[in-house]
Amino acid sequence: MDFDAAIEERNDPDALFALQRRKLSALLGEVLATNSFYGRKLTGLSFDAARDSLDRLPLTTREEIQKDQLDHPPYGTNLTYPLGRFVRFHQTSGTTTLPLRWLDTAESWAWFKACWKTVYRTAGVKSSDRLVFPFSFGPFIGFWGAFEAATELGNLVLAAGGMTTSARLRYLLDNQATIVCCTPTYALHMAEVAAAEGLSLADSPVRALIVAGEPGGSVPALRAAIESAWGARVFDHCGMTEMGAYGFECLEAPEGMHVLETEFIAEVIDPATTAPIPDGREGELVLTNLGRWGSPLIRYRTGDCVRMIRNRCACGRWFARLEGGILGRVDDMLVIRGNNVFPAAVEGVLREFPEVAEFCLVVGKAGSLTELEIQVEPASATNAEGLAERISNRIRDRLLFRPSVFIVPRGTLPRFEMKARRLIRKDGA
Repeated sequence: MDFDAAIEERNDPDALFALQRRKLSALLGEVLATNSFYGRKLTGLSFDAARDSLDRLPLTTREEIQKDQLDHPPYGTNLTYPLGRFVRFHQTSGTTTLPLRWLDTAESWAWFKACWKTVYRTAGVKSSDRLVFPFSFGPFIGFWGAFEAATELGNLVLAAGGMTTSARLRYLLDNQATIVCCTPTYALHMAEVAAAEGLSLADSPVRALIVAGEPGGSVPALRAAIESAWGARVFDHCGMTEMGAYGFECLEAPEGMHVLETEFIAEVIDPATTAPIPDGREGELVLTNLGRWGSPLIRYRTGDCVRMIRNRCACGRWFARLEGGILGRVDDMLVIRGNNVFPAAVEGVLREFPEVAEFCLVVGKAGSLTELEIQVEPASATNAEGLAERISNRIRDRLLFRPSVFIVPRGTLPRFEMKARRLIRKDGA
């Protein structure tokens, strides 16, 4: 399977389109027969998978899935097979809304793991690598697929749940881990703790970090901070509990991700009108997964803002590329004094300051205007002089507005193991 997948990744655009449409036809043939959710949604629709434009199929939204699960608890009706066929349960983190519950059959979960094997292959992971997974191993899908895929590839895998950060650091050093899978935020936090404890991560065997869960893996300043602290290469990855592991970074072209288009169909739409957007312009990513037949998603609005281009990459693939990775969440975009700003863009500027250990963005109303306050925790008490003004000036120069920046005492702001929650909205902002 892996050999065939590696060949398919080098398909030219016409061959890739034909492959996607064959898989889409097979998916629809299976799903429409027994899946109640899509049976209702697509009833009466005439669609030729080989020829018709994809936008003849309706979009699917998180709100629809959420309502379906509330109306048909606990798992909803987006299930192609009887419950007895399903072997895996996960749920979304519920960062901003009610969590979605997701089931997988053995076949769908095998497909999920195969997607992760592509992530590993393109990052140059070898059978001799030892991978450490510092996450909680709860129902959130996190790196579960990554953990099990690495096991199947024959790697030594090191589960690091239920530990303090200090214990995790010693665990990965004692076991001579070479690959770390975590969020960008947690990679920086581990580096912060290591520095405080006199541990040199740059001298460790770790040669790569595969990061996911947040936009930061493709943000240049954040990426550079992680790579400097660890002395290792960062590889960005994106996936969703309900969609699968769809994005990966190749060795040859950093600071962007390919969509795994042998297994996913990618589109970009205007989030306001749902009209398609030309390559190279920012819009909302829409995905169809082609191998998760047990609980599929067809033209799913991910809520992620991307800038997608299509040309042959230096790695030889024709897969769509998300320039700069995930730029932000469509519903997280801030309008500060007439400027459209994603929190990831603000983080990108903040990470240019090595004096910044942690931060929090507080958005509020000042009359009819939206204002941004940034709380910054310095890396040490001795390097905070003038920091607030320097940050404010650089954000003004880069993002064209001046925020209020406040220095807060060390240890004030929370640290995060999984997805960071650094954006706080007040007063209806």
